[in-house]
Amino acid sequence: MLMHPEKAALLVIDIQEKLVPAIHDSNGLAARAGWLIEACQVLGTPTLFTEQYPRGLGHTLPALTALVKQPEVVDKVHFSAVAGGCVPEHWQDRSQIIVCGMETHVCVLQTVLELLQAGKAVFVVADAVGSRSEEDRRLGLERMRSAGAHIVSREMVVFELMQQAGTDTFKAISKQFLVGEQP
Repeated sequence: MLMHPEKAALLVIDIQEKLVPAIHDSNGLAARAGWLIEACQVLGTPTLFTEQYPRGLGHTLPALTALVKQPEVVDKVHFSAVAGGCVPEHWQDRSQIIVCGMETHVCVLQTVLELLQAGKAVFVVADAVGSRSEEDRRLGLERMRSAGAHIVSREMVVFELMQQAGTDTFKAISKQFLVGEQP
């Protein structure tokens, strides 16, 4: 199953100010998530940010929300964004949900499992999810894969959403995101 631009949306889970420093490779995770968010904006992919208990954990990193013209940010107290009612009504026509964020084994995992249960095709971006320990990240990815989620990379997302070379979008993406060293 390929991701399609008219069916896909990006869900950015809980990359928040007070939690990020505790995450394994936090700077790398933030940079890779930013790369994905920015590329998805060029591709016109709808994007939603969730925040787990922002009063205690702070807000989404400002550098990430700044990448979206009018960022849609939803607060939650449930670990799952689905259980928390965070997935907007206007996403009902989006059958493919691309997921990045943290923590892989808690909020990402529970959201992905419930998205799958709701009949969505879910693509978890392995290089843009994180946990406090690498072992928890790995176990979360394994469990999501065994439940039916597609584990993908940022480049897989971008190339599938572009669909072909030789377009103006391909040229813009290539120039901005695919040349040189990536985060």
